[in-house]
Amino acid sequence: ARMSSSRLLQVCRYRGGVHMTKPASTLAPTAPLPLPPAEQEFRDKFYPRIGNRDIVGFGRNGSYSYRDCYMYPYPAIRWEQNTAESEALMKKAQGDWNSLSVEEKKSLYRHSFCQTFAEKEAPTGDWKIVWSLVFLTLVASCWTYMFMRNTVLVAMTPETITREHAQQSMERMIKQRQGISSGIASKWDYEKNDWKK
Repeated sequence: ARMSSSRLLQVCRYRGGVHMTKPASTLAPTAPLPLPPAEQEFRDKFYPRIGNRDIVGFGRNGSYSYRDCYMYPYPAIRWEQNTAESEALMKKAQGDWNSLSVEEKKSLYRHSFCQTFAEKEAPTGDWKIVWSLVFLTLVASCWTYMFMRNTVLVAMTPETITREHAQQSMERMIKQRQGISSGIASKWDYEKNDWKK
């Protein structure tokens, strides 16, 4: 079940050799050669999820998966699975590209890639979600503060911080003559029963 290193090297050369035969300036997609039986078994065993898609390159890290990424713009497999139409179109594309219509060129591109670079750079509107969450958090915080201040904190407020209690406390301190030399009692006139002037 394990592949020998020499067989793995042959598979890598086979895959790499298909794409190196055309110059980089040629835009025609390379048609993959039929897979040898050993590689077809390897592909069916280890990569059953890719289905009928062509393996066209190394990809991001050598795993056969599709991902749109700026740093690795050429995924390892094509975006769409092979159909009779796409195979006929790829065979036609190996000839003169002037014979292809614009729609055929677009469908060839969409067969290999999910998005263009312009579609990747297009604004997604995610900033609206972020700002709505920020404002929602602020509003929830304000409502929570008002609820706590008007219900919970009022019920928990001790009676010692009310004006009435402060007045009674001051009267008691005067009656007990607390701070007679320099405190509050020194400012009270006990004969006139009023504050000193």
